[in-house]
Amino acid sequence: MSDRDSLAEYRRKRDFERTAEPEGKIAAGKIAAAKPARSKSPALAFVIQKHRASHLHFDLRLELDGVMKSWAVPKGPSVDPAVKRLAMEVEDHPIEYNSFEGTIPSGEYGGGTVMLWERGTYGYGGDGPDPMEGLHRGYAKGDFKIVLQGERLKGSWVLVRTRRDSRGKAQWLLIKHRDEHAREGADVVAEYETSVTTGRTMDEIAGGAKPKKQARPTARKAVKPVVKKAVETAVKKASKKPAPKKRT
Repeated sequence: MSDRDSLAEYRRKRDFERTAEPEGKIAAGKIAAAKPARSKSPALAFVIQKHRASHLHFDLRLELDGVMKSWAVPKGPSVDPAVKRLAMEVEDHPIEYNSFEGTIPSGEYGGGTVMLWERGTYGYGGDGPDPMEGLHRGYAKGDFKIVLQGERLKGSWVLVRTRRDSRGKAQWLLIKHRDEHAREGADVVAEYETSVTTGRTMDEIAGGAKPKKQARPTARKAVKPVVKKAVETAVKKASKKPAPKKRT
């Protein structure tokens, strides 16, 4: 299925004359750009949006093939490996949706308040030699192993497909693997009640309050400045070292 086809349902459900949600463009360039060396997992974008629509839930979105594969997680993620969270797969979203925070008008699909609750990058969590092949194979098989590098969530996770409902929609379970980032009994959803980008609560977003902190670029866009700074620092240190003495 092409990227254009995979976003058709997303566009069909929305009236972009009324909603501020992005219409979305084909991110074909990202497919080629994301192809890594066989031994290295790519850093693909992920976000989690807290969404107060007809029911409060969290939307997990993982970049794959130029779009954001998306799941509605009613109770949100859990960092306790003993807790399995239902995740209902929904239509693919455009990558531009990763920066959306605001209010969807009443009467529109998903009408309500949307908060950017988490963001970062993710990579392949399996042990196959080709990370992108592993991600595609895992998603197709319903055993999607990932490693999150977010601001609030980190470490190894898995999405396990359990069944499809009467409409053909896939239901999955989102499970935290046991690692140094797992916390038994923790309620990470209750710990963080503000936007990861603007510091606003759901009520403040709904009321149109101004951001409390400047939104930083997404982790993907922030990579280049970080690398550039590291290189500049290394060059400065090297220039300060005294030249080696000549042997006589």
